[in-house]
Amino acid sequence: MNEKNPHRTWIVMPAYNAERTLERTFYDIPERLRNQVLLVDDCSTDRTVEVAQALGLEVIQHDRNLGYGGNQKTCYRAALDRGADVVVMLHPDFQYDARVAELMAELIYLGTVDFVLGNRIRTRSEALSGGMPKWKYFINRMSTFAENLILGQTIGDFHSGLRAYSRDLLLTVPFEKNSNDFSFDQEMIVQAVSFKFRIGDIPVPVRYMDEASSINLKRSIKYGFGGLGAIAAQKLHRMRLRHDPRFVANQFLDDEAG
Repeated sequence: MNEKNPHRTWIVMPAYNAERTLERTFYDIPERLRNQVLLVDDCSTDRTVEVAQALGLEVIQHDRNLGYGGNQKTCYRAALDRGADVVVMLHPDFQYDARVAELMAELIYLGTVDFVLGNRIRTRSEALSGGMPKWKYFINRMSTFAENLILGQTIGDFHSGLRAYSRDLLLTVPFEKNSNDFSFDQEMIVQAVSFKFRIGDIPVPVRYMDEASSINLKRSIKYGFGGLGAIAAQKLHRMRLRHDPRFVANQFLDDEAG
């Protein structure tokens, strides 16, 4: 265990064509966490891998493009294999303020939550002035309200791409069964609720820019339906009307727990 990082916190970056923003994102990370950063490259066509290696990041390269969810699966498997106690998922597109990564991890180490999301939407004016498109803001607010109501949560931003997970959560949730596309993020929340993990959030500023990755309206709608579909599937599974392996906890035990 590194003395500069007393807890085993790993930052994982699911990357695709992040050459222009990766360096800024990396230097936004608190210095004591920079020695345990893993980037998984999903067959980028730019110099993402070269930039990551120059920064000293550990890099895993996919042989073929697996999609956003498929990339995260590799991220979490690799972090768990490296003994991570907390895994912070950070997009390398500089859209999220990486300075809060250590605070997110600390909330998990304190034992108050198992899963932390970055909340980009504190006020409408702040979100819009930060560059969030109006249509995206509207969809975010409507879907977040509906999902909170159905799942009994009070999460500020269901669609945040800045997340921190406890080791126990990642060992329990069968994330390998999830979508390889953008719906993966939504499924993770529904699974966390289903397995009764505690979810919290922390405020982060909105940073939309030309260089930052962002899905279009069509894919946003598909993503939204994927989340609602996961909620419906979870309800049907709990009522034993339809078996869904996404809501069956992993049976293996952590080697450290023995």
